[in-house]
Amino acid sequence: MQKLLSFSVAKSAKILGRLSSRLHSTRGRPSAPLGSRILTKNDDIFKYNMWDHVQWTEEEEENARQKAKENSSTQIPLKEQGKFDVEACEYWDKFYKMHQEKFFKDRKWLFLEFPELLPCGTKGQNTNGRLGDQQASHPQPTGSTTDTKTRHQQPNGSTHHHRNTDPPNHQGAAPEKNEAPTQTHTFPGQQSSFRILEVGCGVGNSVFPILSSIKESDAYLYCCDFSPCAIRLVKDHPDYSDSMCHAFVHDICEEMASFPFPPESLDVILAVFVLSSIHPERTQGIVKRLSTYLKHGGIFLFRDYGRYDFSQLRFKKGRCLSENFYTRGDGTCVYFFTKGEVHDLFSSAGLEEIQNLEDRRLQVNRGKKVAMHRVWMQSKYRKL
Repeated sequence: MQKLLSFSVAKSAKILGRLSSRLHSTRGRPSAPLGSRILTKNDDIFKYNMWDHVQWTEEEEENARQKAKENSSTQIPLKEQGKFDVEACEYWDKFYKMHQEKFFKDRKWLFLEFPELLPCGTKGQNTNGRLGDQQASHPQPTGSTTDTKTRHQQPNGSTHHHRNTDPPNHQGAAPEKNEAPTQTHTFPGQQSSFRILEVGCGVGNSVFPILSSIKESDAYLYCCDFSPCAIRLVKDHPDYSDSMCHAFVHDICEEMASFPFPPESLDVILAVFVLSSIHPERTQGIVKRLSTYLKHGGIFLFRDYGRYDFSQLRFKKGRCLSENFYTRGDGTCVYFFTKGEVHDLFSSAGLEEIQNLEDRRLQVNRGKKVAMHRVWMQSKYRKL
């Protein structure tokens, strides 16, 4: 396993140094999206804990495929899988009761990658934060079958799980596309001209950077999570304000569950490391339902795990639920997306692609002199 997941300084520099000739020819380095720290042949691989825009060799691609095939060869019996739906809330409440708000860090990279979160003319806070650095530096809980350095890296803490184990039924719950927003009742944030919803907000690692940036604007933030404990922690935070934010418990897998705002009332929906925690057979219905709440021209922002991320390859046999879908030792689940799957997910919901990127990075443990391939998906889709 170690042979598949780490490599020498010399080999790393040689592989990633291939980018140097391209960058030299353009006399510059790639900027956002997805960072600009490029490892060249003259760089010390252990100078930083993350390198951006990493290219894999064919051998590394094949090794990753074989490792994923191996660790998914033994799946958890179907009769035992239901508890990961039914008891999901208990798993996450236990997690947050244990770690409170100390487990994940605030997403300082948020506005660099997703400037659409801010109304026009609003300057984002913490724009100097690096995406990769934030993802690489969390403390880890114990008890998982995966490596303690990567097991729970839903970078900076979003969680959202489901409990209804009935087969998905996407009829009737979501408003029709042409249904006009109802204005017969007042709702939180009704007077605001710019409205944001974060699903799977966890303890607010996106919420509070956003609130810090919109407090001088006419924007309003809604945030929800499956975990009552997480929402309680958000509301207890000293920076939480009802005048700018409405936090509420909500299970996005529950088709008939209502939101505190009408259809076609949102400018932005943010889902960061949320959909991966849900069974892949359910995600299409979720995206379709959520999209009905976007205004025409509204944006759906997405970031999540990519296929063959280091955390996928570290799973041991017996933790696989279905193809590319696993459960961790604490009962939480994770799916690993491909670029094509992400495109199909959002385009099938009637959204137009603005950005759909595979973010490949090299995460470095400078103490142990080990380098690990990380893969994340980052996408933006617009409602027509």
